[in-house]
Amino acid sequence: MDATPQPGDEADVSAAARAAGSELVRDFGLLIKSATRLEQRIDSALRRECGISHTMLEVLMRLCRRPGEEVSQRQLADDLTLTSSGTTRLIDRMEDAGLVRRVPSPGDRRVTLVEATAEGRAVFLRAAAVHAHVVEEHFVRPLPADDYTRLISALGEIDKGLRDGTG
Repeated sequence: MDATPQPGDEADVSAAARAAGSELVRDFGLLIKSATRLEQRIDSALRRECGISHTMLEVLMRLCRRPGEEVSQRQLADDLTLTSSGTTRLIDRMEDAGLVRRVPSPGDRRVTLVEATAEGRAVFLRAAAVHAHVVEEHFVRPLPADDYTRLISALGEIDKGLRDGTG
């Protein structure tokens, strides 16, 4: 008789339960749940107070970061990790709302650039204040200052390692 656990038998079920309950799985799940809940709070506040989504704020932030910089829809898609069609639909909605406008690239007729309108910049400033308030209330304030400093440092190290391929 073969002693190898078969899918669905008691040993397999027990091993799966241990793996699902491991500290690493739980700890990473806590990070993801916390980040997701914070993003949902930010998105809800932005929709309620500014009439835009968190993703729209990300677009406006990118467009307002360096005034005069030419930003193509393709660059926005890459920056936001959206599909090309998803970016097109997002920019369509933002253009309909008067937040951005598309302009042809002077250097390449095949490229469409996106720029924030005056209304888009005004909405961005209101939204940035809402974003900062939610982050302060739910990300910064719950922690003692030293813990917050260590958390940000640790997240920076994790991000650096992932970007450098060392983590």
